Amino acid sequence: MINFFSKYKFIFYLSNFILLVLYLYPGSFIGCFLFNNCQYDPQITPDFLVSTNHLYAFGLLSIIGLFTYKNSNKLNFLNLYLILLSIILEILHIFIPVRSFELSDLFGNLLGVSIVLTINFFYRKYENYKD
Repeated sequence: MINFFSKYKFIFYLSNFILLVLYLYPGSFIGCFLFNNCQYDPQITPDFLVSTNHLYAFGLLSIIGLFTYKNSNKLNFLNLYLILLSIILEILHIFIPVRSFELSDLFGNLLGVSIVLTINFFYRKYENYKD
C-alpha cells in the first residue's frame, strides 16, 4: 500500500488541493452540500483544547505525504512544507470572510502534523537501529 502512494503522487497533490479548497472556502463547504447550511460546520468528534477536525485533516495529509515521499530525499522539505502549510492556512483565515483565526485550530493543525512526524521519526530510528 505504501508503494501505491509513491507511484501515484497525484493522490498527495489532490489531497493538498482538496484541503486548500475546504480550508479557504468562506463558510463550510461540507455544510453547504451535506446539510444545505453554509454556516454549519460538522464536527467529527467533540473538540478538546484543539480542533479535532483540523487535527484529523492535517494528520491524514501528513500520513499521505510521508507514504508518498517515504523513500525520497525530499522528506525534510515535506516536513517543513506541512508545518508551514498548517500555520499559513490558519493565518489566512484572518482575511477570509466568515472565517476567523483561532488558536485551537492552529494547535489542531500543528498537532496533527507533529504526531505523524514524531511517529515517523521514531519509526526511522527503530529501522536504523534494527539494521
